[in-house]
Amino acid sequence: MPRLNSATDLEKLRQEILAHRDPNKPCVTICSGTGCHAYGSEKVADTFLNEIQSKNLQKKVDIRRTGCHGYCERGTIVVIFPEEICYLRVKPEDVPEIIATTLVEGKIIERLLYEDDDGQKIIHEGDIPFYKHQRRIVFGPNRFIDPKSINDYIARGGYAALAKVLSEMTPEQVLEEVKKANLRGRGGGGFPAGIKWETTRNAPGEIKYVIVNADEGDPGAYMDRSLLEGNPHSVLEGLIIGAYTIGAHQGFIYVRQEYPLAVENLYIILEQAREHGLLGANILGSGFDFDVMVHRGAGAFVSGESSALMTAIEGRVGEPRPKYIRTAVSGIWGKPSNLNNVETWATIPLIINNGVTWFTSIGTEKSKGTKIFSLVGKVNNTGLVEVPMGMTLREVIYDIGGGIPHGKKFKGVQTGGPSGGVIPESLIDTRVDFDELTKAGSMMGSGGMIVMDEDTCMVDVARYFLSFLSEESCGQCVPCREGIYQMLKILNRICAGQGKPGDIELLEEIAEVVRDASLCALGATAPNPVLSTIKYFRDEYEAHVEKKRCPAGVCKALISYYIEPKKCQACLICLRNCPAEAISGGKNLIHIINQDKCTKCGVCLEVCPPQFDAVVKLSGVPVPKPVAIGTEVKRKRGEKSE
Repeated sequence: MPRLNSATDLEKLRQEILAHRDPNKPCVTICSGTGCHAYGSEKVADTFLNEIQSKNLQKKVDIRRTGCHGYCERGTIVVIFPEEICYLRVKPEDVPEIIATTLVEGKIIERLLYEDDDGQKIIHEGDIPFYKHQRRIVFGPNRFIDPKSINDYIARGGYAALAKVLSEMTPEQVLEEVKKANLRGRGGGGFPAGIKWETTRNAPGEIKYVIVNADEGDPGAYMDRSLLEGNPHSVLEGLIIGAYTIGAHQGFIYVRQEYPLAVENLYIILEQAREHGLLGANILGSGFDFDVMVHRGAGAFVSGESSALMTAIEGRVGEPRPKYIRTAVSGIWGKPSNLNNVETWATIPLIINNGVTWFTSIGTEKSKGTKIFSLVGKVNNTGLVEVPMGMTLREVIYDIGGGIPHGKKFKGVQTGGPSGGVIPESLIDTRVDFDELTKAGSMMGSGGMIVMDEDTCMVDVARYFLSFLSEESCGQCVPCREGIYQMLKILNRICAGQGKPGDIELLEEIAEVVRDASLCALGATAPNPVLSTIKYFRDEYEAHVEKKRCPAGVCKALISYYIEPKKCQACLICLRNCPAEAISGGKNLIHIINQDKCTKCGVCLEVCPPQFDAVVKLSGVPVPKPVAIGTEVKRKRGEKSE
């Protein structure tokens, strides 16, 4: 491929690529993100290629492996353009039928379509409720692009923003655009990107660095991974624009070791960019030099913190340092260093291409644009969603997420990852933006959104996240290291039925110290799960401490399983399935649970036939005295056990 030496060369290449592409030619796109990989998307794609070749249809149909489409639980997702026919949960054995029926005959396979609550089949991807209520400006291109093909990215306008910046704009003009757009960091802090860029640009010293933060360690979060896997050129383009604006000639992409597909795609696209003259010396003939290194993180959650991440790039243990001098002024090797999240960098080309007015028309007064969330937990539709700032939690959970499964009641949603807070049902109409979520006692964070139903114990939720944060604390400062550990000890006691009067107040006191005295944001935000659950669900804490009762029936030490003699039909199902062999009984004999042997796994409750409903979960009440072993089941005449 000849090197591109100007913006004109880039545009000429784009037109050449488009000239060889027929927009009316069927193109089968197969989601190849990590989620669909787990469903076997590679086998689906290989089967498509083999079938197309065997039927000699190569010139009539294009096959494209793309990035994540977002609706991860319905993988493997196949979308056929230009009609945008969307097939869900596609398996290799479905491929011959798709080719014969849809690609050759032009007919729809209804069993592979999305079906709504009314039984209506939906053909087009954009009409599916999960997608219809989103605004996918950053994440949307994933479904059109083969992440390993720079031509796919260029064909859709890729690197046009970079060409515009290098050929038409001064660094000062670019900086002014970013500041006017009020783009706030998508990594969680929400600090204005333009102000951060300006600080690094104006910091003393010739050597400056720009960094992509792809150390995404929140449980259940995978927004950054999916962008790097599906559209890595967009992140790189934003990074180069930032480097030009700030005056940096070296960049780093800090990516988690656990993201092998993202790393693989990154190395491919960096080499492609170098070959095309979009990276390296004299980019697009502008005289601007810039290159990028990939740094693979070792998996430490705390390395997502800016100073810890930069310390890790230096080759040392990833530990935060006091920020009396900000990393924007003294970062990697003491040089001014600008760090932004994957999503923040990917948004930059959109602002340059579409203008500040377009970008600021999306969102709220102080939170502009869109935000990608990983919507998981007790919600019907899980996956990655991109919504405009200002959409309410209710709209996200019910319009996009499809509500709570099995008719359960919504209880709360945690936003912001393990350091976020739980927002209760009473605040479900809270608007999703940086300031409103903070007011509610949570935060935007990197974009995790975990939905909880009535069967969730909020004390156990706080305990779970404190356990995670205790493990991930670097241990460098006492408030974080000891404070989180002491809160966890108290929560473990409460969940074990050993809570004492004053424990709730002690949790609040320690939480305040940890929040105010910790060295970095991990410790400063770690109390959020505790403080928010105490604030909104204090009655659950009091039930655990005072009544030794878990209202949600989750904490094992506070629950018991019991078989009601009058309902037991001696069907033997629970007895056969009990992994601890804690159930005694026999044919025509009432079953009894041995409480000393019971591990409280709940299998007996799960397998008991609903028409019998004999197994009950007890919490905070004594287990009734069992009937005598060998007691026979009393049935009505003609009634039989299963």
